[in-house]
Amino acid sequence: MSRLVFVVLVAALLACGRSPAPAQSPPAPQAACVSQAATLPAVAPRWSAARARAHALACEQLAPDVPGFAIAVAVDGQIVWSEAFGYADLEARRPATPATQFRIGSVSKSLTADAIAHLYESGTLDLDAPVQRYVPTFPDKGAVITTRLVAGHLAGLRHYRGGEFISNRRFPTVTSALAVFQDDSLVAAPGTRFSYSSYGFNLLSAVIEGASGEEFLAYMSRQVFIPLGMTSTAPDRNDSLIPNRTRFYERSGGGEFVPSPIVDNSNKWAGGGFLSTAEDLVRFGSAFLEPGHLAGPTLELLFTPQHTTAGAATPYGIGWYVGSDTLGHRYVYHGGGSVGGTTAFGVDRDSRVVFALVTNLGRAPLDGAREIRLVFDSAATRP
Repeated sequence: MSRLVFVVLVAALLACGRSPAPAQSPPAPQAACVSQAATLPAVAPRWSAARARAHALACEQLAPDVPGFAIAVAVDGQIVWSEAFGYADLEARRPATPATQFRIGSVSKSLTADAIAHLYESGTLDLDAPVQRYVPTFPDKGAVITTRLVAGHLAGLRHYRGGEFISNRRFPTVTSALAVFQDDSLVAAPGTRFSYSSYGFNLLSAVIEGASGEEFLAYMSRQVFIPLGMTSTAPDRNDSLIPNRTRFYERSGGGEFVPSPIVDNSNKWAGGGFLSTAEDLVRFGSAFLEPGHLAGPTLELLFTPQHTTAGAATPYGIGWYVGSDTLGHRYVYHGGGSVGGTTAFGVDRDSRVVFALVTNLGRAPLDGAREIRLVFDSAATRP
């Protein structure tokens, strides 16, 4: 099973109500569940009870299989639970905390989509113009490729191949990183087939630069992270000291946790290169519960499935998977798989519960995450 298929499967099953089985046998359960809960304002009794149940589930169903992870839940924009489990550094026995920064993988796409939305709202970016209007160096592919198509994985651009996912090559600019794939043939004619592509979001980062006249990472900080109070979200620079960054792990063939290979995420900032915390992610998700951060029509633009030229609906809007959960609620979400990280993130637009789980293990088994989310979903909908 490819890493892409695994992450998409995890995200979809968390939404629809089932969890995949672990790919390998898990290690023996920990003797004790190490955790650190955030100090939060007083909450209603229903949330205290939900937190107690969720803590027990996390210890029983997630902690034995993952070195370190953090979960946060917000309801109506208020964080009602935030707790970290296990270790950010196994060798040093340094516990994970709610402030620990994890790789969020493809959840970065939802963050990038917010930048696209702001440029669209300001009239600075035409979603249906050829991308060459904003990135003139991108080769003509013989058919029009637009920002809308790219953001919905309908442009026919390829995904990672070979060892590109674990690349340790440094790219000085987002435009220079396009060289990895820009001269390759399309995998499908634009608009004809949903074909997931993280490299497409690399192209979107260059589109953002061309439309805004600002460097991509600076624009993300100014327009997305700072306004939403996402103080712990940043590019994962491997040449920088980031004190709260976790160490990253993979599972060996024998089921042991081993350090992940060193990678350089400058080839994937927009599509999979950010660090964040569970708390920052639920702050971000809470901004999409109602108009304010974005206008109502823009929210619907992000959360409306796109269609192929043949009229078939895809599972994706702009930067978000779109579906419904087992309760029939409108649910928008994204999974994230990275080297040494697996993330689950979703926004229930009806119960107004926002859920984020971040881990420091590649291909982490997320059994139990769905049940934890439903604890809060049930509490939110209870009379």
